[in-house]
Amino acid sequence: MASTGGSDEIERQAGNPTSRLALISVSDKTGIIDFARQLHGHGYSLLSTGGTASTLRDAGLDVTDVSEHTGSPEIMDGRVKTLHPKIHGGLLGREGEDEEVMREQEIQRIDMLVLNLYPFEKVTSNPECSFEEAIENIDIGGPAMLRSAAKNFNSVATVTSPDQYQAVIEALEQYGATLPESMRHELAVTAFNRVARYDDAISNWLSSHQPNGESGTFPGQINISHEKMDDLRYGENPHQQAAWYRAPGAVPGSLTSLAQHQGKPLSFNNIADADAAWRCVRQFVTPACVIVKHANPCGVACAADGLAAYERAYATDPTSAFGGVIAFNIPVDGETARTIVQRQFVEIMIAPGYSSEALAHISEKKNLRVLELPIADTDSELDIRCISGGVLVQQGDDVVVSREDCRVVSKRQPTQDEWTDLLFAWRVAKMVKSNAIVYAKDNQSLGVGAGQMSRVDSSRIAAWKAQDAGLSLQGSAMASDAFFPFRDSIDTASKSGVASIIQPGGSMRDDEVIAAADEHDMTMVFTGIRHFRH
Repeated sequence: MASTGGSDEIERQAGNPTSRLALISVSDKTGIIDFARQLHGHGYSLLSTGGTASTLRDAGLDVTDVSEHTGSPEIMDGRVKTLHPKIHGGLLGREGEDEEVMREQEIQRIDMLVLNLYPFEKVTSNPECSFEEAIENIDIGGPAMLRSAAKNFNSVATVTSPDQYQAVIEALEQYGATLPESMRHELAVTAFNRVARYDDAISNWLSSHQPNGESGTFPGQINISHEKMDDLRYGENPHQQAAWYRAPGAVPGSLTSLAQHQGKPLSFNNIADADAAWRCVRQFVTPACVIVKHANPCGVACAADGLAAYERAYATDPTSAFGGVIAFNIPVDGETARTIVQRQFVEIMIAPGYSSEALAHISEKKNLRVLELPIADTDSELDIRCISGGVLVQQGDDVVVSREDCRVVSKRQPTQDEWTDLLFAWRVAKMVKSNAIVYAKDNQSLGVGAGQMSRVDSSRIAAWKAQDAGLSLQGSAMASDAFFPFRDSIDTASKSGVASIIQPGGSMRDDEVIAAADEHDMTMVFTGIRHFRH
């Protein structure tokens, strides 16, 4: 039932230091009834708004409505209800300094604010969200109350998430009705961070959407709010400090949703390499294995099962595979795990699952980091890179090229097997640092040339890698992430036995390059898509 005055109301007189008041206003009502009940058990009277008050009242809790507390009705369809001196004075009032004015103005101290904001981020994540719906989900009173309470953390505890409820109750049980200052400070920092992320989300969305429904990719101002997941031992090198942050709304299937089964904590370079391996392996539908070293795939293969895929990926470059990251797009079975741990040193293994037998074999290598996360479709993420004095922002390179997207420019048409080789090599080349050259055949990488200043050097290195691994390039496909500026790479590939080439095209010397392919009886296709990766 609603509070109607009487002895309970007399107890909550303004300035009474023995009374405790919690203001509760939540859009996410997970666990709120039990939390409110426990607060009441610790001597807190409950003050609430709208739907939250109804939820608590229906659960049998004694609740005072904000409109009754302030003496002012909720107006404008509830848009104005907490923007009132009795609310913000109760949150901002300083013990000792403001008690006289609080008595004069009949303002009661609010000792705890339990509040989460209107779900703007969730609503606007729906592509069908209208401009009007987005506007209605911009919380005004909520951020204002959070800022007031968090500013006055010396007197007020600010609770912003159901994840905090248990810790708050445990602290009340340990310390009494007043939470320790260190916890109030921590809660206040979390509250300010939440408001910052909320404001960023609103600014970013409104900056890229118009009332008429038009939208753009990039807002006029970009705001980046990430939540720290962990401090790292160091960055790329031991003299660099580092930490790991999660983007707001990170979806399952992204690296920040991983579960770690065993092994040492992840390092900066571990995370970068694992992300490169995961981005590459999840491109493939059939069972696939990707081995990454220094953010470049050094071996990629598809096969009937995980073990066969690993064997073929490893064969591409056994030397570089040492100390690398091994990723699978299917769960790892016992035989695959046993083969890997008995054969080579591995920093990280990453897959959507592991059998109990696989985990038992892997446990023999205590330092091997074992990561698990689901294969899931992820939204195209913005690629943000720091430069001196700012950042560069672009859409993620998530373009998928099919056979129908390609144009055959050579006299000879690709065979069915050559099409398979070409498209496989193209997927791998997309994930290799520029200048990138990949040789492949039968869903297996044969040689990878990465990060060279000239494309012909990448071609030579990839061929040398294949030769060093004892792999023949006869009849293989060659993929280049960008066009060939000269015919020299084609001539080099021909000497190695390459039969088909896939590249974007677009060079002023395309005719010369195509003529070279025809001279060597190669087939060549243009994608029209470039995959630079710097």
